[in-house]
Amino acid sequence: MMPRSPIRQRGMIFLTLLMHLVLIQACSPRKNVTVIKLGHGLDTTHPVHQAMTFMARLLKEKSGGTMRIDIYPGQQLGTERECLELLQIGSLGMTKVSSSVLECFAPIFQVFGLPFLFRDESHKFSVFEGAIGRDLLHELEKYRLRGLCYYDAGSRSFYTKEQNIRRPEDLIGLKIRTQESACAIRIVNALGGSATPISWGELYTALQQGIVDGAENNPPSFYTSRHYEICTFYSLDEHTAVPDVLLVSTTIWRALTTRQRDWLQEAADESAQYQKKIWRKATVEALAAVRRAGVLVSYPDKKPFRERVQPLYERYSRNPEMKLLIEQITAVR
Repeated sequence: MMPRSPIRQRGMIFLTLLMHLVLIQACSPRKNVTVIKLGHGLDTTHPVHQAMTFMARLLKEKSGGTMRIDIYPGQQLGTERECLELLQIGSLGMTKVSSSVLECFAPIFQVFGLPFLFRDESHKFSVFEGAIGRDLLHELEKYRLRGLCYYDAGSRSFYTKEQNIRRPEDLIGLKIRTQESACAIRIVNALGGSATPISWGELYTALQQGIVDGAENNPPSFYTSRHYEICTFYSLDEHTAVPDVLLVSTTIWRALTTRQRDWLQEAADESAQYQKKIWRKATVEALAAVRRAGVLVSYPDKKPFRERVQPLYERYSRNPEMKLLIEQITAVR
């Protein structure tokens, strides 16, 4: 894990104590109902949030009303990184994070941040829903996290305030917001931009104030965040396809009975399939909406972008474990 400043450490201690007071315990029996608190950073209109509310309904039905998930969106319980830390100490039951943030805790998840990793949608879902994806979810247990499923987060592309990105050279001199991800930072820098990590909740203001010149994300997130009000250029180079990952604290997971675990896993799996369907619709609607708002949506030639980031594969392949994983993903049909 990356080191934290004393101020950040004090803030986390305060937040942890507050969580204990407010939540009592992330998973607690209340009138014979097991309540699991789920915190995340997205808007309630986002399809991933909608999938999690669908999961909550399923769990209630499967358990006959004996289990409940209470969802706290919009960073009410902390940023993605803070929610992960709360999961690790058992002060929060569940969260959803981008795999780009997760890689700071479980380095092997850097593989999903590699640019142009998947050939197409079919290849991507074969990896997420197959043996490779399941093994990586289980790998998280050593970090006191239990992976339940992946949510589709589409492909990430650049959006900017002042100029369209038609080729990598157009990024030179631009400050581009990235997640707290070493891989995401390296991609932007390799393409000529200046990577600037900023939390999702602070990005709208950062764009307004000129702290950054643009960012990169998928169409539904670009739309639901209202970043299109500031950034009028959206260049769909689709450089990465990092998934969202649904997680439960191992402290909470181990406190559940076998039957309760089965109900929770089933609800999560079904919500992932539901989310795939609504994601496709949300993507089409988001692109249409930002176009109506005056955003220029363009489709640059991806070849120059691929060529500029190819050295990243050489860098990550120096790690034998990562090299093997890249080869396994490439071989999936």
